[in-house]
Amino acid sequence: MTENLELPNWLNVSRETLDKLIALCDFVKHWNPAINLIAKSTVADMWNRHLLDSAQLFDHCPANAKTWLDLGSGAGFPGLVMAIMASEHRPDMLVTLVESDRRKSVFLSEASRRLSLSTHVICGRIDSVAQQGADVVSARALAPLAVLCGYANHHLAPSGVGIFPKGANAITEVAAAQQAWRFEVAFHRSHTDDEAAILVLKDVRNV
Repeated sequence: MTENLELPNWLNVSRETLDKLIALCDFVKHWNPAINLIAKSTVADMWNRHLLDSAQLFDHCPANAKTWLDLGSGAGFPGLVMAIMASEHRPDMLVTLVESDRRKSVFLSEASRRLSLSTHVICGRIDSVAQQGADVVSARALAPLAVLCGYANHHLAPSGVGIFPKGANAITEVAAAQQAWRFEVAFHRSHTDDEAAILVLKDVRNV
């Protein structure tokens, strides 16, 4: 996994953190045949397609954030990546991972243990999880923004933010979400896909 890795300038991590990021990719690759964590077609390009695409979200974490809630965590992209980044830059931040698939939850717990990460894994459906009052809520490739707004409204602290990567249809999703929700939104260009954007939402509330 260490050959031909792209190390972009914006990936500001120590060698120890880089080793953990590489180890996570190796761990996903090892578990993937058994529980299908990521699509087989993306395994060869996991570093760029999943790891770096997730890592860029950390730049949008508020300076005072202590709790990060990742929904539909699956293979840990972005939840485990955020926990790895936090271990260097925000050692007091707890990342909570919500995953309904029990086998994937076991993977998340085991990966966290192996990498000595500060995480809490909840195995359950998102709509049954108690309010978390999180400083950050994230979800990657999980649901349309209108649905994510409902999760953000339920789980965010009053001053919290939702950080949601979206593809070329980001503007369309924002317009659709605004039919049911009011929020402030900032668009940030993705480092890994020229057509994609990272949406940072604040003050999510019903219309």
